[in-house]
Amino acid sequence: MRKQITHIVVRIFLVTASVASSHASMAQDLHFSQFYEAPLLRNPALAGIYEGDIRIQGVYRTQWGSISYPFQTGSINGEYKFLVGKGQDYLTVGGQVLYDKAGSLSLQTVHVLPTVNFHKSLSSNRMSYLALGFMGGLVNRRLDRSRVTTDSQYDGFMYDNLLPDNETFRGSYAYTDMSVGMSFNTSFGADDQHYLFAGAAYHHFNKPSNSFYRDIPHLPKAVVSGGIKLNFDEFTYVTFHGDYSRQMPFQELIAGGLYSKVFGSEGDVNYTIHGGMYYRNKDAFIPVLKMDVNRLSLGLSYDINVSKLARASLNRGGFEISMSWHAIRSRAEDPVLCPKF
Repeated sequence: MRKQITHIVVRIFLVTASVASSHASMAQDLHFSQFYEAPLLRNPALAGIYEGDIRIQGVYRTQWGSISYPFQTGSINGEYKFLVGKGQDYLTVGGQVLYDKAGSLSLQTVHVLPTVNFHKSLSSNRMSYLALGFMGGLVNRRLDRSRVTTDSQYDGFMYDNLLPDNETFRGSYAYTDMSVGMSFNTSFGADDQHYLFAGAAYHHFNKPSNSFYRDIPHLPKAVVSGGIKLNFDEFTYVTFHGDYSRQMPFQELIAGGLYSKVFGSEGDVNYTIHGGMYYRNKDAFIPVLKMDVNRLSLGLSYDINVSKLARASLNRGGFEISMSWHAIRSRAEDPVLCPKF
């Protein structure tokens, strides 16, 4: 009886581990508090919505430091955009690489997801685009079978990890994951000094099988994103970002903003200091500090847990660090109209 119970517990863990990555759960899902630094994870149609031609971003997150095996998540994405045709239409190509590690069994997930996004110009005299983007690639998941213990490995006195665990689950598997999205971005105001974007994406629309133990379809997830940048003057602006995601029966809302101040003048090194707050609904407050030095940015954030897990986590959420870099090619004959997020 005890052996059967242990087998059931192991299977519940494996099924839960598989489903956790499929659902937008509060703890296990791959997400970032600095979600605006991982735009392709939000919506493939957000690729290319930045000032310049090339952008590289990275985010690293460690979560729940109060437990023995904290969650660790990393993301790197790169984008390159170029004009197509004779007008102001352009194409962005890039990709997203994600890594996640969690738990005592060293559950690891690696995503490699190429992206392409076409931007259709809607105006010849201002920045205004409608975009359609696709992202698809491979996901690999594995765990350390040597760390799994069951009653089959109990010899009556102690556990012996040399004995078989008598479980039939896989130690690793891979699947193809695909997403599609649309976005709209434009400038507005008397001098086109303000910018906004809005978009919607549908992730995992191919419903891949995602399980160590048995076939469990990866449930599709819908994400609605938006952002606005308001320039008060040449040196002061505010930026707001928000995401709402729904993956039945789970949902998540995160939103907030940053106040930014530019220091320096033309010809000198320009510094921009950003500070603000984001809130993940029923989960965490997230203070953020960020600094830009010319085209290089560094951001820091920390989740202050206010969910039902606050007591167990000692109010510790996730610490994140982000870096991003963008470049503008030196060419005046074919400039790409760019938003300035």
